[in-house]
Amino acid sequence: MLENASRGLRILYSSTDGIRGQAPVSASGAVFLPKGTPPAGGWPIVAWAHGTVGIADVCAPSWGGRLQRDATYLNAWLGQGYAIVATDYQGLGTPGGHPYFAARPHAYSVLDSVRAALKGLPGLANAVVVIGQSQGGAAAFAAAGYAPEYAPDINLRGTVATGVPSFSTAHLAKLADRSGDTVDLGIAYTMLLMHLAQQVVPELDPVEYLTDKARAIYERATKACLGELFEATRAAALTRSTVFKKDPLPFLSQTYQYLTYPTLALRQPTFIGIGEKDRDVPSAMQLELVKDSCAGGAPVQAHLYPGLGHSGAVNGSLPDSLPFVRQVMAGGPVASNCAAQPSLPGAAAKN
Repeated sequence: MLENASRGLRILYSSTDGIRGQAPVSASGAVFLPKGTPPAGGWPIVAWAHGTVGIADVCAPSWGGRLQRDATYLNAWLGQGYAIVATDYQGLGTPGGHPYFAARPHAYSVLDSVRAALKGLPGLANAVVVIGQSQGGAAAFAAAGYAPEYAPDINLRGTVATGVPSFSTAHLAKLADRSGDTVDLGIAYTMLLMHLAQQVVPELDPVEYLTDKARAIYERATKACLGELFEATRAAALTRSTVFKKDPLPFLSQTYQYLTYPTLALRQPTFIGIGEKDRDVPSAMQLELVKDSCAGGAPVQAHLYPGLGHSGAVNGSLPDSLPFVRQVMAGGPVASNCAAQPSLPGAAAKN
């Protein structure tokens, strides 16, 4: 239960299998209502998409709880009078594998959680902003892209994403890199993506690619959450040079079409918060997404936060994202800074 919530409910709802696009699936999540009397028309909704927790069912936030960082963040939105609808995503806490970082399954999970809340709970308004961090930043961005076709019934006013990635074939090649002799905790993320690859191409066997030490981490991912995977990676002293028996790029490349967004030109105003010191999702990658979205005509407001890393940008962005959301909920104009996009220190200014 969040401190600023008057009520918290765990929900189970129907969605669509975002991998194959047809079959119904079950998904879980939570709804938190603010304190006080609902405004006329009901509480506006923040649809929260969480960051990486792992792929094991026990990692689902509605089961296992939330990071203090996320609790602080969600309490801030509750305190401003927004109801929180928070999906766990397809296959996380419910039957079926969790398609880690796959755009369409995450988008469907977010959008259908809102539908379920609007249908099943009184006192909510069909006025929605999708907000996410990291994996959830990608989910929020994807949800906004899929919403016009998949969920036109949802009155989506805007999107807020922090630490949001945008994958390319070059980024996948980096994940497949077999050079490096220092312990790399990022290998845990690679193992999660390999699980996605096996879901989308079941006939491919990751055992062909992984060393015995890395295979143990891969198998543990179905039972352990991200922190435990980090510890296991550290304990095994895994490095990029000791993970793979052979080039995994052909295997990981199977995931590429599932990681990409349906569009970069979102229709609604989009806020992107970037920690200058982000190493998990490099700030340069996020700035490239801003550039490409702006080029597609999207109304983007981007903020670069000096000295903040991947996690710090979540709550560090609130002084800017709260007024942004107030403005889009009120239906007023939102300033885009596409004409003067932020850039990293020492980089040439973008025009």
